[in-house]
Amino acid sequence: MTIPNITVGILNSHKIEFHLCGYDIDDGDYVVEYSNDAISFNGRIYKELSFQPMNKSSYFTLKDVTIGIQFHWQRQEQQTFRGKLKFITENEKLTAVNIISIEEYLKSVISSEMNSNASLEFLKSHAVISRSWAYARIYNYSHHDLYDVCADDHCQRYQGIQRIVNDNAIQAVFETTGEVLTYDGEVCDTRYSKCCGGKTELFSTCWEDEDKPYLICKDDPFCDTHDSRILSQVLNKYDMETMDFHDWEVTYSQNELSEIIENKLHKNLGLITNLIPLEAGPSGRIKYLRIEGVNGSITIGKELEIRRALSTSHLKSSAFKVEHSNDNFILRGQGWGHGVGLCQIGAAVMGEEGKSYNEILDFYYPHAKITKLY
Repeated sequence: MTIPNITVGILNSHKIEFHLCGYDIDDGDYVVEYSNDAISFNGRIYKELSFQPMNKSSYFTLKDVTIGIQFHWQRQEQQTFRGKLKFITENEKLTAVNIISIEEYLKSVISSEMNSNASLEFLKSHAVISRSWAYARIYNYSHHDLYDVCADDHCQRYQGIQRIVNDNAIQAVFETTGEVLTYDGEVCDTRYSKCCGGKTELFSTCWEDEDKPYLICKDDPFCDTHDSRILSQVLNKYDMETMDFHDWEVTYSQNELSEIIENKLHKNLGLITNLIPLEAGPSGRIKYLRIEGVNGSITIGKELEIRRALSTSHLKSSAFKVEHSNDNFILRGQGWGHGVGLCQIGAAVMGEEGKSYNEILDFYYPHAKITKLY
């Protein structure tokens, strides 16, 4: 099997500014704009527009790329990529799409999801699960119609070659080239999150009502670390802005919570009087939540919908207890993310403690095995 390419949607906007170096057009700065369901570039109109790299050192830079969309760390960056650049129309805007070898893609992914200063064995484990996840989207299913994956937290972070600050990420991808996790002859759906909070979660708590033998609930003694040395080595700078991810607390007044819920759910329940967890997964993540107000009630779920409904961006997780004190709602929770599969903080600690990437993968994906596809 040859190494597959992956198509990545990076930026969606009415106008995109970019820089080309080493492509089949003069080097320099350019602008594309959306125009009546077409692409306007250099005075001409195109249905689709592509730029082909001339050699391996060619690169393109996109300005004002939004990362962390709808999360509390949302911001814009200038990002640089290798590979082919294509512009398409999507949802009455333009989308910049990168077409690149999946192995080159992974060098940026594992350096964007975590810091490429992390241990080699942890980065190797992440290369395997990120390759598995991406491979499944290329060949089995994708949540996007016009490309395989997006470049943000909705899929996997893919934030350009500037994230690759040392050779660890390059070596990790090279030493695991073509390796994926499989179960019963199929590539695994290798979900992962930032911090499980001490216990991983079942697939069915967060997504479809099915479970996978390699995504189980288990205690994770590795993720509960406050070692600033380890965290600074494995987390990217904007992730370091959120250091209370293992145990966290949010307090809302009744009025604040009522306004947030009305804005997020577009339903006027009136003053919120109660939050009642109806069902939770074995890690404590709430699966279905009943919200009661003076004008009515509603049941929401699963995990991500709950996190969105109770915050102006996202709660860190749905693993929280509710305390109603006077006119305040206090949410005390654990973890950052859905908690299914590999816990990035726990796996990073395992790597720092000298565990091999095989041991890390076996811990978080029991019953799965490493298979070399190419």
